[in-house]
Amino acid sequence: MATTDGVGTKLKVAIDANYHETVGIDLVAMCVNDLVVQGAEPLFFLDYFATGKLDVAAGTAIVAGIAEGCRQAGCALIGGETAEMPGMYAHGDYDLAGFSVGAAERADLIDGSGVADGDVVLGLASSGVHSNGYSLVRKVVERSGLAYGDAAPFATGKSLGEALLTPTRIYVKSCLAAVRAGKIKALAHITGGGLVENVPRVLPEGAVAELDARAWTLPPVFGWLKGVAGIDAHEMSRTFNCGIGMVAVVAEADAEAAAGLLRQGGETVFTIGRIRARQGDEAQSQVLHAAEAWG
Repeated sequence: MATTDGVGTKLKVAIDANYHETVGIDLVAMCVNDLVVQGAEPLFFLDYFATGKLDVAAGTAIVAGIAEGCRQAGCALIGGETAEMPGMYAHGDYDLAGFSVGAAERADLIDGSGVADGDVVLGLASSGVHSNGYSLVRKVVERSGLAYGDAAPFATGKSLGEALLTPTRIYVKSCLAAVRAGKIKALAHITGGGLVENVPRVLPEGAVAELDARAWTLPPVFGWLKGVAGIDAHEMSRTFNCGIGMVAVVAEADAEAAAGLLRQGGETVFTIGRIRARQGDEAQSQVLHAAEAWG
């Protein structure tokens, strides 16, 4: 199976902050995390880097990030394309796209069809905003009056640009271990659409995931975004990952073992909810107590 993705307008933050070291990791993460949710192991990766005129220093940093992302995912970087297109991009601008191919034994493929009433929902901590919601992030930065070179109000010792460019976490190795142990019924990569719109993609029509926002602490970056822009809790949960970058659905009897395997792989794991039967056409992912937990 194969996936393709980009980094979106997070690239504008990298360009404006002149900080290109991490977006290559983001590019790999967005592709390989979408493979592992199907139970597939990424085998190889290719990139496409387009710009008006190549900035060698920026290009070198970006490709180094791609190589690091592939190392974290355990896949090979087998090639790519660098396209210089004068007149297509403003000075200093560029775009990235990635492509990854993975493989799985048929028995290991995950489609969520086995998810049932009473199953447990585990949340794997994100490293930050990851690679979605940056059109809104950039508006919040504009409203704050801060420059990307200023100190980040939510991350001691980092500039705002550096903090917002924290790379997307790659969940491949930890999740594959749990998948191969037969402990995972469904995995959802929390990207654009947040917790509200991504979790339903891996649930049967008759299932609802009830998530309790009190089960984990909202990371400081999200508290800052929420506070500066006055974003309500529901909008936060349908725009950002809010601290949960990957969701796993497991049988209640397997919850402790699955969490243990994921923690052995380096993840911070929270028990964030349960699956119940759906009533009518109600929303299939409901983030409860968010206004209370997130202020």
